[in-house]
Amino acid sequence: MISVFLYGTIKEEVYVSQPLGFVDPEFLEKVYKVEKALYGLHQAPRAWYETLFTYLLDNGFHRGQIDKTLFIKRVKGDILLIQVYVDDIIFGSTKKYLCQEFEVMMHKRFQMSFMGELTFFLGLQVKQQADGIFISQDKYVADILKKFDFAIVKTASTLLEPNKPLLRDEEAADVDVHLYRSMIGSLMYLTASRPDIMFAVCNCARFQVSPKTSHLYAVKRIFRYLKGQPKLGLWYPRDSPFELEAFTDSDYAGASLDRKSTTGGCQFLGRRLISWQCKKQTIVANSTTEAEYVAAAN
Repeated sequence: MISVFLYGTIKEEVYVSQPLGFVDPEFLEKVYKVEKALYGLHQAPRAWYETLFTYLLDNGFHRGQIDKTLFIKRVKGDILLIQVYVDDIIFGSTKKYLCQEFEVMMHKRFQMSFMGELTFFLGLQVKQQADGIFISQDKYVADILKKFDFAIVKTASTLLEPNKPLLRDEEAADVDVHLYRSMIGSLMYLTASRPDIMFAVCNCARFQVSPKTSHLYAVKRIFRYLKGQPKLGLWYPRDSPFELEAFTDSDYAGASLDRKSTTGGCQFLGRRLISWQCKKQTIVANSTTEAEYVAAAN
């Protein structure tokens, strides 16, 4: 972990007033011109990233073509991967000595703390075992159940009531929009390791403008489902092939608001689930066949 915003050099002209305790009594009207980034400046994250980006490129790394915060270094037949998230950096390699060299390299340029083997990152719990890696968010699940008073409730075995789609429901009573959006936001972050709730959460998220009691009931059902299944996650076995497989499906005119279809999909490397999606299609399909073709094309 690095005090990142203190390393970036900003290009724009930025001035700050004299801070308390450092006021020059002879020049009370003067201000300071900032050369290095400070916490709170809008330019600070960009300045830090450019500093780190330049340093990594100078040391033989290449930036990912899709994910611009992923950096890759290949040494003969081995690979070192660096993932950056503001002031958090995780890295791994096929050879341990490459990780050790990266740690030494970063210490030469930045003041940083090495946190050891990855066990927790941005709310994700990482359990590394001899036969694979398990990623979950059961601590986060416990936190949001407590936050929204679902720690002691009757559990639900399914996420949605079967054959009961969510409608606009104009005649129903309004609910607290801030509470509803807060619950949806908490659930959206949980989809990082829980693809099982993706469709239900996205379904409820469509009614954030003016949520009704029926919509809030559907969200509460998701929380009751989580109460019964708090420890599910993603399992990445060590011994698995690397063939890429993609699966996709679509309903037909399932969105009650505009009759659009919803696409669902997931991608595997061997037996490792690496990405998943649930998104409403941008067009109105005229048949189930067309809806399926749109899903496959995406």
